[in-house]
Amino acid sequence: MKRYSAFAIAKEALRHHTGWEKAWHSPEPRKRYDAIIIGAGGHGLATAYYLGKNHGIKNVAILEKGWLGGGNTGRNTTIIRSNYLQDSSAAMYEKSRSLYETLSQDLNYNVMFSPRGVIMLAQTEHEVRGYKRTAQANALQGVQTEFITPQRVREIVPIINLEGPRYPVLGGLWQARGGTARHDAVAWGFARACSAMGMDVIQKCEVTGIRSENGKVKGVSTNRGDIDCDKLGIVVAGHSGHLADMAGFRLPIESVALQALVSEPIKPCMDVVVMANTVHGYMSQSDKGEMVIGGGADNYNNYTQRGSFHHVEETVRALCETFPMIQRLKMLRQWGGIVDMTGDRSPILSKTPLENCFINCGWGTGGFKATPGSGWGFAELMATGYSPLTDEFSLDRFREGRFIDESVAAGVAH
Repeated sequence: MKRYSAFAIAKEALRHHTGWEKAWHSPEPRKRYDAIIIGAGGHGLATAYYLGKNHGIKNVAILEKGWLGGGNTGRNTTIIRSNYLQDSSAAMYEKSRSLYETLSQDLNYNVMFSPRGVIMLAQTEHEVRGYKRTAQANALQGVQTEFITPQRVREIVPIINLEGPRYPVLGGLWQARGGTARHDAVAWGFARACSAMGMDVIQKCEVTGIRSENGKVKGVSTNRGDIDCDKLGIVVAGHSGHLADMAGFRLPIESVALQALVSEPIKPCMDVVVMANTVHGYMSQSDKGEMVIGGGADNYNNYTQRGSFHHVEETVRALCETFPMIQRLKMLRQWGGIVDMTGDRSPILSKTPLENCFINCGWGTGGFKATPGSGWGFAELMATGYSPLTDEFSLDRFREGRFIDESVAAGVAH
């Protein structure tokens, strides 16, 4: 596959850009693979990439019922951070954040990683105590964060209102090396790298059944025929429960809608990401000038991809108080994604009761930031049967009562 470079761009410009090849191939599925990944979102593609790069397993198919990156990967608000309280969470997200820093070079594809910094606002005394505790934990974990004063918050975010009558800003947890990346580019970059290794990225290929024999996975049935495999990875976010049913086991998750919106574009006014967990609102500004706004998940189980009006209203009302200048902006578009929530708001990366079948799910509202780290650890688990990065996130923890409770620790699982 042709390598992208400044020289290649100049050469193609002289040829009126007629020599570019497709970023990835779209072959017909073969009868058998060493490994099949169900789900061509960021986590599934990252898993396939690290199976090939780190473990030499390249006879791999990534099956997607829709289009590549068309699920939550293309619907999130692109925040990247690793300032989590629990050790296992911090290890996973910091691994991912560090991989993002060199991901464009590794994939030879610009994922537009922007380490602009992330502030989590403390708007209650409880949050002040909680974030100071998290900053101390991060120091022990080797994650660079600090608790900053309201005055420092204003220096970083000049458009903020610190004296909101309902939601005053009492400080913030600041991670200078957090930021954003282009969600579509992450999926496309991984897909291109997988295709370059000889893997098959197969779109419009819906899995209709999981075949097993003597308690061991044998393959999958799809709308394009049966495909055999030695190992199977399920990475389908909000649809994980359906695939688990096909494999013969149940998952402790529920699926809900999470919505986001963007405003009309305006001139640059904010160069960091701000999260306000008390009101479940967060905001950043895109490269096109749109204010990217996200809120909380719906309170009821559903599979819609549009969200509910009352959550949008609640989020926007609180953010307008914190950032008065956005009150006159018009909403450009709004959408939702289907997220899979566990009871402790931490993911599942685990073996399953079906031998050689593995599952990666339960990322809730914060899966994008973990994309490369999740793929790294899950690929190691699939290839070797064990990964120190994923060990604490096994299904067994729910039976054994050793929860990784980031919902209590962070107040929100974004």
